[in-house]
Amino acid sequence: MRYTPKSELDKRIARLQENLKREKIDGAVIVQNADLFYFTGTIQRSHLFVPQEGRPVLLVKRSLERAKEESRLEDIVKVDSFREIIPVLQSYGYGSFETLGFELDVLPANHYLRYQQLFEPAKIVDIGMLIRTVRMVKSPYEIEILKDVAQLHREVYSFIKDNLREGMTELELSAMIAAFSRRKSHPGYMRVRGFNEELFYIHLLSGDNTDPSYFDGSVGGKGVCPSFAQGSCDRVIGKNEPVLVDFDFIYDGYMLDQTRVFCLGELPDHLAKAHATAVDILKDLEDMAKPGVTCDKLYDRAMQLAGKSAFKEHFLGFPDPVSFIGHGIGIELDELPVIAPGFDIPLEEGIVFALEPKFVFPDGAVGVENSYLVTEDGLENLTVFEEGIIYI
Repeated sequence: MRYTPKSELDKRIARLQENLKREKIDGAVIVQNADLFYFTGTIQRSHLFVPQEGRPVLLVKRSLERAKEESRLEDIVKVDSFREIIPVLQSYGYGSFETLGFELDVLPANHYLRYQQLFEPAKIVDIGMLIRTVRMVKSPYEIEILKDVAQLHREVYSFIKDNLREGMTELELSAMIAAFSRRKSHPGYMRVRGFNEELFYIHLLSGDNTDPSYFDGSVGGKGVCPSFAQGSCDRVIGKNEPVLVDFDFIYDGYMLDQTRVFCLGELPDHLAKAHATAVDILKDLEDMAKPGVTCDKLYDRAMQLAGKSAFKEHFLGFPDPVSFIGHGIGIELDELPVIAPGFDIPLEEGIVFALEPKFVFPDGAVGVENSYLVTEDGLENLTVFEEGIIYI
């Protein structure tokens, strides 16, 4: 178990303060767990105040003891209610705000209204994208963790290869993977920033379990009930069909994303060829993706290559394809950048993102997904495992 070093937190806070100063925002109030963890090293129930200049203050409602144990920030204080926030900040010399930034992309509306009343007459502005931009480029400390995640990822896929058997249900195999992962310190929970984008960390689908779903991903799945209408169900895994496993290992707060396809027997010709096409698209994008290349150009290239294939109508989902082929990853599944049209942010060294060309048919889903680190020379693949169909 790692505790985020003070030097790491100081650098993150400094980058945020640079952005606050540039945008002429007096300070930021951070409350969402993923952002709290990034800037404080803890997710205890609290408000992190980051001034444009000066030391941050972490105001903790529960649990102060754990916050002090887990966070290396210097100023960590107890508050019992909203009403105490203003006087505590004033005791540190912070007050008379004209503009304050909040994570309005994730903050519930009733909370926003309470903060608006609490900090009157300050103007509240959205700094969700500003925070996500700070988080987009990973530090050497974060990359070290992600490389540990990569090793655990490899162990999970080796476990699947050794334990997949005909006659087990999707839920049985998913439960086996979950148990193995938990023994390897997986927290059993995955963070997704998007509203209502709930997702189990093991997305396992076999054969014709390719039902479209509300979740913003290429492959849906029937799920166990309408209240969680995606992913694995009680379908029995058979021979000569794809078993697609899209899995996120999470360790010390960070995750990587990987997809592989297994098969007991031999896949039908159209599925095998579609998978080979997905691998070819991935390899082309790997060669193209270097610092300075914009995300939308990668998406355009993928669509161009898929459009030349015999399976273009099934690319990125069927019958409702998604409009992205990759996404940033780290503390949350859906970090920046997005490999999508109109996203003209260039890749830069230190970004970690996933690419996932997939094809979806009524009788099965195929494709591959890797997570990459952008280096000065191009991409370093962090999720190394067999990329072709894994026949058992």
